[in-house]
Amino acid sequence: MSEAYDLIIIGGGPGGYVAAIRAAQLGFKTAVIEREHLGGICLNWGCIPTKTLLRSAEIYRLAKEGAVFGVTATPSFDPARIIARSRESAVRLNAGVGFLLKKNKIDVIWGEARLTGGGSVSVGAPTKAAVTPQIPAPKNTLGAGDYRAKNIIIATGARPRVLPGLEPDGRLVWSYFEALKPEAFPKSLLIVGGGAIGVEFASFYNTFGVAVTLVEATGQILPAEDAEIAALAHKSLEKQGIAIRVATTVAALDRQADSVVATLKGADGKPETAAFARVLSAAGVVANVENLGLEALGVALERGVIKIDGPGRTNVPGVYAIGDVAGGPMLAHKAEHEGVVCVEAIAGKNPHALDKSLVPGCTYCHPQIASVGLSEAKAKALGYELKIGRFPYLANGKAIALGEPDGLVKTIFDSKSGRLLGAHLIGAEATELVQGFVIAMNLETTEEELMRTVFPHPTLSETMLESVYSAYDRAIHI
Repeated sequence: MSEAYDLIIIGGGPGGYVAAIRAAQLGFKTAVIEREHLGGICLNWGCIPTKTLLRSAEIYRLAKEGAVFGVTATPSFDPARIIARSRESAVRLNAGVGFLLKKNKIDVIWGEARLTGGGSVSVGAPTKAAVTPQIPAPKNTLGAGDYRAKNIIIATGARPRVLPGLEPDGRLVWSYFEALKPEAFPKSLLIVGGGAIGVEFASFYNTFGVAVTLVEATGQILPAEDAEIAALAHKSLEKQGIAIRVATTVAALDRQADSVVATLKGADGKPETAAFARVLSAAGVVANVENLGLEALGVALERGVIKIDGPGRTNVPGVYAIGDVAGGPMLAHKAEHEGVVCVEAIAGKNPHALDKSLVPGCTYCHPQIASVGLSEAKAKALGYELKIGRFPYLANGKAIALGEPDGLVKTIFDSKSGRLLGAHLIGAEATELVQGFVIAMNLETTEEELMRTVFPHPTLSETMLESVYSAYDRAIHI
């Protein structure tokens, strides 16, 4: 048995490596077990590379619209370079996580972990299928063997959900792994799943001339968003040329030599077929709970994720879970925050509990979408009497100057207390603006305090203030 640790973390993604660094700061002897790539799916195959791709799309879109700004050019694009830059960003940040772990004297154990009870973890060599060739294993790591720790945090994340009949084959039917590094841009693409992942890829590929059809099983794209914002996104994406089908499922796929014929079934139940060069399955993710030894230890699962309390404790003493494997919202920033809370709880610091209702969500399509708190429908369902404010980007000077007049900020208040219940944005830099509302809600700010706040001019942030004014019939610029 190898030397004991105060804490072993299984998984080196956003939750795992952040938890490890916080543990090291608190004086814990810490190790991270990782089978595939430091930084997890987010850094290597999710958040960072997709935003790199979308930045290329943004630049190309602006270049095509240059004449509006008095700048004339005939832009072209290089798919290989676009993809290469995306992978370069992932490799660079992967190395950065390795540096941070080394700087904080955190051991990295390279392999696949299995809990064996009594604080022991057996680590085997990573399987061939688990290794990602583009991301090399970190140097100077420990290898397979038996390790033990006073406390163990499971942070194994999640993987793409596979729907029956839509199993990715790496060529005709993609998961987001293949969508991030295609050999060439297809002429047409069917995207199954209208959540954040599907909408972001739809926006990216459409910008570069791919004929995109987006299919969503529920009644609206972006089902987690406020219905009004989702409707605006739907309208904007269709205007850009994306074909959108809601309340629609894929009943069958016929994989041919170099194309796929899909049978789509809408709300009326009538099937129709259409051919596509490629299909992207973007139907969400599923937690990585398999092959960890959870059953033998009696670790409780609930709806496919590890059941935990506020600080991340499972029902087995000394075993904790954070991030996607512990349930939604399955977002990197939620995992990071849970990691800090969990480690501080282990250290006996009595940290605050994470309020999942105040975790912001962001979608980086064009236009951007962001939200925090309750939607209008959920607030009404909970019995609140509401005051709702709306302010359009069209009435904001900075949005006009940027050439980005399409957008809306929507704020939802409890009419009795003035408490901000939710904020929903669509438009330029919405993903940056939303944090102002997140801070306000965490501080339990009221509408009166927000109205007293001076927002700089000219900025997009002024739309936030005007939306608050609007909720109380005080909007100035509309």
